[in-house]
Amino acid sequence: MLIPIIISGGAGTRLWPISRESDPKPFMQLPDGESIIGKTFRRAADLLNVENILAVTNQGYFFRTREEFEKSCDGIKLDFVLEPFGKNTAPAIAAAAFRVKEQFGEDAVMLVLPADHLIPHQDIFQQAVDNAVELAERNFLVTFGIEPTHPETGFGYIEKGSSISESGFKVSRFVEKPDLAKAQEYLDSGRFVWNSGMFCFTASAFLKALEKSSLKLFQQVRSCWNNTVLDKLPIVLDQKTLRQVEGDSIDYAVMEKADNVAVVSAVFEWNDIGSWAALADVYAKDEGGNVVDGDVIAFDVENCLVDSKSRLSAVIGIKNIVVVNDEDVTLVVNKDRVQDVKKVVERLKADKRHEYKEKKTTRRPWGSYTNLIESENYKVKRIVVFPGQSLSLQKHLRRSEHWTVVSGTAEVVNDVQMLKLEANQSTYIEKGAVHRLSNVGSVDLELIEVQYGDYLGEDDIIRLEDNYGRV
Repeated sequence: MLIPIIISGGAGTRLWPISRESDPKPFMQLPDGESIIGKTFRRAADLLNVENILAVTNQGYFFRTREEFEKSCDGIKLDFVLEPFGKNTAPAIAAAAFRVKEQFGEDAVMLVLPADHLIPHQDIFQQAVDNAVELAERNFLVTFGIEPTHPETGFGYIEKGSSISESGFKVSRFVEKPDLAKAQEYLDSGRFVWNSGMFCFTASAFLKALEKSSLKLFQQVRSCWNNTVLDKLPIVLDQKTLRQVEGDSIDYAVMEKADNVAVVSAVFEWNDIGSWAALADVYAKDEGGNVVDGDVIAFDVENCLVDSKSRLSAVIGIKNIVVVNDEDVTLVVNKDRVQDVKKVVERLKADKRHEYKEKKTTRRPWGSYTNLIESENYKVKRIVVFPGQSLSLQKHLRRSEHWTVVSGTAEVVNDVQMLKLEANQSTYIEKGAVHRLSNVGSVDLELIEVQYGDYLGEDDIIRLEDNYGRV
């Protein structure tokens, strides 16, 4: 039995500002309108004999993830293991292995897929998976190695050892991201492949390898799993014991230490969309080699990527430049320096600026909100609530709120009052008042919220009841 495991948790800092912690890379929409994680799900679901798919993701991404999966579910049974906070890939995959072993037995084969890869040719991918499953059933821990097409310095490499099947090899060694000269040497040798971060093994083989290679980490994850409530779906890992888990990658914790590691040499096209330059390869280019998406006016521009879906951008006389114009920030970077975008995110974090984490518009399970104006003691938001959805029953200790309905029909709990509001009607929420907003209409509810207080952070919310498990 083959169980695809989709791992989704990273913030994709090198694709800032479109990818941020509150709205990370897997949810980015591609030119065809499909999200990256949606494509990953469909690729897994289209494999032969797949009936179940398990996702391991951050608890905050659950509703977005499920929404994307359900667009092309087609009878596939969905399961989720949610992390209150990330601990890197080794603990995430170990939790998935415990879940798979419990549901399908220790010999079930896990196909571990990061949520942010693009692989366009399903038939070639299927063949590589078949080859990996064959080795996994022989008790190998299998990784997928991508045949390199150029001396890439942004990927780790795997050196192939002796042949063990038609396209499978024992792993001689893993190597870190090289400099250009070393990458060229690897390419010329023909012995090295790119480390894709995709894996295939049985649940028992992985857990045994983790126990042997990283005993402390294995015991910590096992303790977390044993303390997790399993009869309430989706499964949310126990916070208290998860905090004690040491974060580590699967490569460091297992693959580089185990003696039964194999690599399948894969010949399919592959893009891990690790930077703006990599994303540009997904789009069609104009006669000047440019990728343009959004409202853009360009003159004398060559080999550039200009992403400006939220507002007009005009670019003139530039070459080899990435311009990303989001709602609240603008990024301009030379294509040769796109790997350094993460340095901007690090600076924003150090300066405690919210732009590293949040966008102007933030998605929520019930809809979205957009920050329109923000000052020292007041903030103005546009709130959209989907039909039939409700915000949590909550209160604030340091701010009051004034709601004015723009369109749709709202039902409002305001302390002891229950109000029904239509367009151009409003209500005032006192500081400390218990309140809730619901859309009882058949179209989106839109309203303007004006907050006033000495602190306006999103963490000044005390949830009393919630439809989405956030209490």
